[in-house]
Amino acid sequence: MTALTEGPTDATTGATTTAYAADLPDLDDLRALARTIAADHVAPYAAEVDRDGRFPHEGIDALRGAGLLGAMVPRELGGLGHDVEQAAVVVRELARACASTAMVLAMHHIQVACLVRHADTPALTAFTRRIAVEQLLVASATTEVGIGGDTRSSLCHVVLEGDRFELTKQAPVISYGEHADVVLATARRDADSAASDQVMVVCEREHISTTPISEWNTLGFRGTCSRGFTLVATGPADLVCQVPFAVVSSHTMVPVSHLLWASLWLGMAEEASWRAQRFVQKAARKQLGTTPPGAARLPDLIAARQQLAATVESQMTRYLAIADDPEATAGLDFAIGMNMLKVMASTQVVEIVNRAMLVCGIAGYREDTEFTLGRLLRDAHGAAVMVNNDRIAGNTAQLALVQRQR
Repeated sequence: MTALTEGPTDATTGATTTAYAADLPDLDDLRALARTIAADHVAPYAAEVDRDGRFPHEGIDALRGAGLLGAMVPRELGGLGHDVEQAAVVVRELARACASTAMVLAMHHIQVACLVRHADTPALTAFTRRIAVEQLLVASATTEVGIGGDTRSSLCHVVLEGDRFELTKQAPVISYGEHADVVLATARRDADSAASDQVMVVCEREHISTTPISEWNTLGFRGTCSRGFTLVATGPADLVCQVPFAVVSSHTMVPVSHLLWASLWLGMAEEASWRAQRFVQKAARKQLGTTPPGAARLPDLIAARQQLAATVESQMTRYLAIADDPEATAGLDFAIGMNMLKVMASTQVVEIVNRAMLVCGIAGYREDTEFTLGRLLRDAHGAAVMVNNDRIAGNTAQLALVQRQR
């Protein structure tokens, strides 16, 4: 299960990745692999990552060593060929050990999924192969100073000079930007384009400069190291994806984001719930014949956890059924469903962790017990403001105004 094997070989470069023998698409194998990585390379460093606000190198290096940074790249391009459900299984398990590590992987997968589905030049396809073969870590720059958190508008634009592009963007957040090998940035197609006429640009580490414009001293998700930067990038013009970003966003980025994020928050909720359950079990063993005070809250906590899991899994099934149908993924019903998944899951994770805290009492409130829930609670509060729920609710209301009864 945990033995390392030599992975796919690139026919051009001769480079290889390393992948666990359990890189088969079976969900149980993936879950076991993720738990091994979480136990050996993520959990031992999670408190330090959170306390110091540092990048979780150990966990990401382990994922890279297992070939999982290329998980969503097709096998014919050197990756593992995983779909969103398989990626979500790993993210969900990692989140139980360290939400920051899981979030880095989730955000990486989101960008890779966009490239895999929408690469429209041989250069972009070749670069997608490089992600798998070289296990490159991909970040994104989709928001911009001056437009708030609206990912569907840009002030900056791509400048084309011959066969090269130039791009300068003030990004209020580029998660793990100092540690990524690649940044996918959005920008207006050209100087004359409307704010919503955007394209996606591959910016390679060796051809970018990043000047920090803000720090990342936050309540939770501290290990994502999401500082703001002025990004200056150059590169070959054929690394500019000409597919409208509106298509990329509706068809791939939004649904994959909400599904992976919801799976991550589900993992956090499951960890909090199981800690509470273990706390009650341990208390019951110490006082045989009595019912621990927090036990009465357990049924509602377990029900909330199971309800969240059922919702996430049902929306995952829905997406997988229509993922290759652009008309269906652009439909109002589906868009509203994905928006509400994000809002619901990000709200429920806080409620579930809060309920677990009441079950555990002071043992959950303290930072020095095996049942501590402080970090989980702080990370959980980040879910609602990561693409603000109020913004999503406003967008959903606009969609509902034109939705027709079926």
